[in-house]
Amino acid sequence: MQHNPACRFCNTPLKHTLVDLGMSPLCESILSPEQLNHVECFYPLRVYVCEKCFLVQLEEYVSPEEIFNEYGYFSSYAVSWLQHAKDYTDLMVENYGINSESLVVELASNDGYLLQYFVEKNIPVLGIEPAKNVAKVAIEKGIPTVVEFFGEKLANELVSKGKQADLVLGNNVLAQVPDLNDFVAGMKILLKPQGIITLEFPHLSCLMQENQFDTIYHEHFSYFSFIAVEKILAAHQLTIFDVEELTTHGGSLRIYARHTADTTRPVSVRANELRSREQAAGLTHMETYSAFAEQVKETKRKLLEFLIKVKREGKTVCGYGAPGKGNTLLNYCGIGTDFIDYTVDRNPYKHGKFTPGTHIPIYPTEKIRETRPDYLLILPWNFKDEIMEQQAYIKEWGGQFIVPIPEVKIYS
Repeated sequence: MQHNPACRFCNTPLKHTLVDLGMSPLCESILSPEQLNHVECFYPLRVYVCEKCFLVQLEEYVSPEEIFNEYGYFSSYAVSWLQHAKDYTDLMVENYGINSESLVVELASNDGYLLQYFVEKNIPVLGIEPAKNVAKVAIEKGIPTVVEFFGEKLANELVSKGKQADLVLGNNVLAQVPDLNDFVAGMKILLKPQGIITLEFPHLSCLMQENQFDTIYHEHFSYFSFIAVEKILAAHQLTIFDVEELTTHGGSLRIYARHTADTTRPVSVRANELRSREQAAGLTHMETYSAFAEQVKETKRKLLEFLIKVKREGKTVCGYGAPGKGNTLLNYCGIGTDFIDYTVDRNPYKHGKFTPGTHIPIYPTEKIRETRPDYLLILPWNFKDEIMEQQAYIKEWGGQFIVPIPEVKIYS
């Protein structure tokens, strides 16, 4: 009997597969040395497309509580991401009049990497972050943080305490919410009558065009086109009035939304244009989605061909970074210590541990200088320019960089 899950937004049975990446462990479940001999859980990494609302999604195999109670990702370790956050706060102050009278609420506020810039401007803030270990860092920085999952229940509690937001923001959180309707309903409750919502998330169009299959992992329950996200918000009487296309995370959207009843902000030309462009690109036709799987298989073949060739030549390869997307790539391609001696990461939380599924050891970045590898495989390729600049010294011994997505490319 075939198992057909239902769409998490509109409840239509899901019959169409975008891509099947096989079985994979949770991407941030980095292993300690003691865990290496224990059983590891692997879950299907199969992505569906809803034929009615075109939401691309994974089934929920693991609850957010299991994923996010103790979380290995701290936003503050990426320099360019901090700059992105700072630029955003300047923009909101200049263009939308966010000031010391406003309340800014960030959903999934992580370690306070963004709200700290509003605090510097004396703007009242509230972070909402379910991962206790990450929220603790924010609280220590003096950023008020509620350690809970966000939804209608929490929104109602905040409003009953007189907390309604002029600005509700969520960066890379919408994809990580299994109950989309509860989350979006919560934002509507929390938002003042003329407040605005901004959400950033990787753009499905970029994922497909640029072959970014490694951004698919269990922590990301959904993958959004503009068309799909507009439908989801509209169902909760929220209207997207503007959108920006960003370069972050391999190509993201930042949408600006308001209450549908608030007519003070007309829908921009940019929003109308992007909707038309997605329609022209076929994102409302199932045929468009069916070509993606073959593209992904070809990237796997090319990466493995390259690694087999250089290993046969006696060359050494190590990884840079231990991000979630890296773990999807390594597990799907079957790359372990047979190809990569080790990987490094700037986040001390990961040092002395091992990548899930593939068990590649993770060291501090100094290890590169000690072992002088011939190739450095950049796993967080969305930060490749920043990383190649930081690690430019590998050229001293003729070291080269490998960027695996959209297809294998060597930089010397």
